[in-house]
Amino acid sequence: MQLPKANALNLIAVALLYLAGSDKWIVSGSLPCALRQYPTGSVCVCNVTYCDTLEFEEPTKAGKFVLVSSGRDGVRFALSEGSFIDASNEKFLPEVLRIPKQRYTRSTRSVTVQLDRRKVFQTVIGFGGAFTGAVSYNLGRLKPDLRYSLYRSYYSASVGIGYNLMRIPIGGCDFDLKPWAYNELPVNDAMLTNFTKLDDRDLMKIAQIRELMDVANNRKIKFMGAAWSPPKWMKSNNDWTGSSRLKAEYYQTWADYHIKYLKLVKEAGLNYWAISTGNEPMNAVIGFLFIRFMSLGWTAPSQGKWVGENLGPTLRNSAFRDVKLFAGDDQRYTFPWWFSQMNQGHPNATEYLDGLAVHWYWDSVTPPGLLDQAARLYPDKLVFNTEASLGDKPFQTHGPILGSWDRAESYITYILQDLQHNVHGWIDWNLMLNEIGGPNYANNFVESAVIANTTTGEEFYKQPIFYGLGHFSKFIIEGSTRFETTSSDSGVIVVGFVRPDRKTTLILYNKKTSSCEVTIKDPERGTAQLHLPPKSVHSILYA
Repeated sequence: MQLPKANALNLIAVALLYLAGSDKWIVSGSLPCALRQYPTGSVCVCNVTYCDTLEFEEPTKAGKFVLVSSGRDGVRFALSEGSFIDASNEKFLPEVLRIPKQRYTRSTRSVTVQLDRRKVFQTVIGFGGAFTGAVSYNLGRLKPDLRYSLYRSYYSASVGIGYNLMRIPIGGCDFDLKPWAYNELPVNDAMLTNFTKLDDRDLMKIAQIRELMDVANNRKIKFMGAAWSPPKWMKSNNDWTGSSRLKAEYYQTWADYHIKYLKLVKEAGLNYWAISTGNEPMNAVIGFLFIRFMSLGWTAPSQGKWVGENLGPTLRNSAFRDVKLFAGDDQRYTFPWWFSQMNQGHPNATEYLDGLAVHWYWDSVTPPGLLDQAARLYPDKLVFNTEASLGDKPFQTHGPILGSWDRAESYITYILQDLQHNVHGWIDWNLMLNEIGGPNYANNFVESAVIANTTTGEEFYKQPIFYGLGHFSKFIIEGSTRFETTSSDSGVIVVGFVRPDRKTTLILYNKKTSSCEVTIKDPERGTAQLHLPPKSVHSILYA
């Protein structure tokens, strides 16, 4: 198979990394990135005939490892292999040190990573992205073969990055062509008499999602729903946006709305794993001053009253009693006080909850210890990050920056932080947006891990963010349990997991502008040494 010319750049980058001192590079079934350079960085191009993959044979012999690497230098999912050695046997040295001197310059930074499997923490459910109206619209602009490549890239466990979670708006959200909800008419219809079938927009989404499941050969996706707003007549301001509350006379109607939705999507072929109490309730309490898209305001006590008296009992007494219920779905600064205040509204509110959902938009100014506090107070609840994107702030570039490695590093940094602080699942925002970061009726254009060329429908671009995400989602499979890892250098951040197949995976991020030599000390497997280039992320998997 002849590769696109753009791949030559990636292969050169791989060769340079090897000469800099990597382990032995391996030939695998993976198709390499078709790298394209922009002034702001490099993307991997997928077209109707070609798209890169991530495929490798998992190690089965004790101590053998596979290493996958990506970095600022343009390397994307480069594969190498090596072995741990018995640290007590001094005549053996790690393979990286046996590369001839003329091909290898040793870094001046030496870092030690220690593993302690006796100290264990949370078990991870998985990773995923959101399937919004904008995603559905953009998919419709792509040629079928290209659409299939996107599905496999995200949700295939064999050739893609192995997503197993998907968040779907219940009704409309800002990433739609216009705001909408079910049963907009007739108004003041407490019995929801017009909510008898799915909207054509949802029928299209479901058809595309079922196609995704077929193409990616993935029947294990966990679907999570969240509503942005009820129809306007249920709200105090009779509008999609602005300061609002749910009218008290419609508390039960809004609970019934969710059950009707779950019933109709089940009949259409999707079984939901979870729903939330609603997207970002603070948007219509304080955020309405600058938020211009669909929202429903709640205070924590009023939401607790609704959950304790309406949504919780209605869900648990329905055919969907096994659907998990998450609350919060807002920023980290709401943790953990929001949930205790819910119990002020109804003493049993949090007993109906299975999980606590958090968004990442103010993580840089909000301490991660708040997640730990929530985990301690509610040890039986899952903690999920359910939304993340960049370009939303006034001081940021709105929409995509093609090839930005800095934006990938933001993702890598905060996913690592969340995993180090008891997060069980991590869901990105839109799976794919267009060239300007939309469509979005509120002009709230943001970044995405994949950008579609909707002008031709013949290309999409995997941003560096996609590869940052894949270093986690491909390796930390459902049922993986985090254990204690320590790094001797604050510039190298690491997390470690034992997977349900008993393999060990580590994700290492060298955030500094200098390279380093990392010595991994595993009491069960011995010692391995890796060369980490500047600004690079690595996933290691071993038996």
